[in-house]
Amino acid sequence: MKSSQKVLFLNIFYLIFININGLSYRPVVVIHGVLTGSLSMEEISNRIKEAHPGTQIFNTPRYAGWSSLEPMWRQVEEIGQDVISIGAAFPEGINLLGYSQGGLIARAILQRFPEHNVRTFISLSSPQAGQYGTKFLRLFFPDLVCETAYELFYSRVGQHTSVGNYWNDPYHQDLYFKYNQFLPYVNNEKKSSNTTGFKEGLTKLRQMILIGGPDDGVITPWQSSQFGFFDSNSTVVEMRDRAIYQTDAIGLKTLDKAKKLITYTIPGVPHIAWHLNMTLVDRYIIPHLD
Repeated sequence: MKSSQKVLFLNIFYLIFININGLSYRPVVVIHGVLTGSLSMEEISNRIKEAHPGTQIFNTPRYAGWSSLEPMWRQVEEIGQDVISIGAAFPEGINLLGYSQGGLIARAILQRFPEHNVRTFISLSSPQAGQYGTKFLRLFFPDLVCETAYELFYSRVGQHTSVGNYWNDPYHQDLYFKYNQFLPYVNNEKKSSNTTGFKEGLTKLRQMILIGGPDDGVITPWQSSQFGFFDSNSTVVEMRDRAIYQTDAIGLKTLDKAKKLITYTIPGVPHIAWHLNMTLVDRYIIPHLD
């Protein structure tokens, strides 16, 4: 039998096996990063479908390009409604993957809509603990530097930008708590009427996968992708040593103790390559998508 015939035979056998045994993969909702759009997530979406034939991918087209700079709560509400609608169509559960800013949006969706039925959430190099680096911002703020960025972001104008909503200046925490309208709330650092739901939305997950690495070059510190962040002395405090974990503010400790929180630290991957590196996708993402 020729190799091409063998591949065809195996594919047909696989489809028959799926139909007979009811085997299928849960749909995956994919959320892109800042200043990009759904086109940037097509390669990773296609790879998931190749590895798991029949998987339905919902690659959101919302808030592409410059509109990705709109406030985070606005994006969370609109994309979140889509996630809830998709989940309603698949009552056995769905999976959620977000890259860069999209990973933080995805996480906030889980918290804002605790009624979701997401089973596995994968955060791919996302500023989960915030951002304190201006390298990628110079495209639209050419003169911006970390030391004075708080003057912009902790203002009425700055809080109308997505980046301002997760700008976390370790040297101006008083202003961070006073002006930031997003990150202190989803991290339950500031209490609100949604505090309980914000925790429930994460602890109901079957898995939370946090992926990042030291050669990212954009997420600063890179440990933010795993809930680590700077203290006031410029020292990076790892997730398990931070208050957000120790007080179990949003359920990280609960997930960790239940072995539902998985972190992958992968060297040699620049920020723009996380969703384009198919070896990485095969090793660290696809095995968690059931």
